[in-house]
Amino acid sequence: NTFMDELNVSHVTLTGYVEMSKYRYLYFSGFFTVYVLIICSNATIVYLIWIHKNLHEPMYIFIAALLFNCLLYSTTVYPKLLIDFLSETPIVSMPSCLLQFFMFYSIGGTEFWLIASMAFDRYVSICKPLRYPTIMRKSTVKVLLILAWFVPACHIAPEAILSAQTQICSSDLSGIFCNNAMFTLHCTKPRSLTVLGVVALLDLVILPMLFTVFTYTKIFLMSYQSGKSFRRKAAETCVPHLIVLISFSYLAAYDVAIARMETNFPKTARLIMTMQIFLYHPLFNPFIYGLKMKEISKHLKLLC
Repeated sequence: NTFMDELNVSHVTLTGYVEMSKYRYLYFSGFFTVYVLIICSNATIVYLIWIHKNLHEPMYIFIAALLFNCLLYSTTVYPKLLIDFLSETPIVSMPSCLLQFFMFYSIGGTEFWLIASMAFDRYVSICKPLRYPTIMRKSTVKVLLILAWFVPACHIAPEAILSAQTQICSSDLSGIFCNNAMFTLHCTKPRSLTVLGVVALLDLVILPMLFTVFTYTKIFLMSYQSGKSFRRKAAETCVPHLIVLISFSYLAAYDVAIARMETNFPKTARLIMTMQIFLYHPLFNPFIYGLKMKEISKHLKLLC
């Protein structure tokens, strides 16, 4: 028993794959292609914003930060997945699993904070245009960006540390990477871990989401009372952000609800749903911002 406890703590076996031996190379080629597309599409738009001075405005800086965050988000999952596809047994050491958990949720929280920062920027730009230069100074943008990466990390770190100190009773993780499902490995889940999870969910997802929705509601109410050109400007800049928010919120809701469930949820369905968390969202963002934002689209066409 002592030997088994030590073994379980040292590594985790990922059991969420469906017919891995049969579809190993199909999985690898498919995910490798997607990862290359994610890197190329996101990096291209970040590069365009970086080199063109007319895109050095708060709105475009936040878009570049969001797309850079997408690169980080994908890199927490894809390299390990690709290694697993070529391994006989997909395993991960406990420290690496906890690191992946920390990175995945910290960067995921940053996504919501960046979208909220973009909503604030759009609100000031559209509803208080005369005060925009004084409110959205370079220093304000820097503070918002630092908070977007720092606050989520401070929320997730205590969860990861407490999880590392909690006794493990199983070494089989019913998933393909270390997400919320790793809590099912614990012998008993400490109440403090549940409290930290609820606080993180509130501060990193629900409050930024409510702030974003409230801000865009104010913008749309104001645009409804204004002329056509004002409505067009509001729609052009706000609709892409809202689409990204809805997309990512749906994935976050799935991750919180399903990943922790110890039910007889069909394995194939669980795999398909889990893959959605990191499959299309990092490709969706550059498509939305690259084609829907006029200035970026213009530079993208010139580059092509």
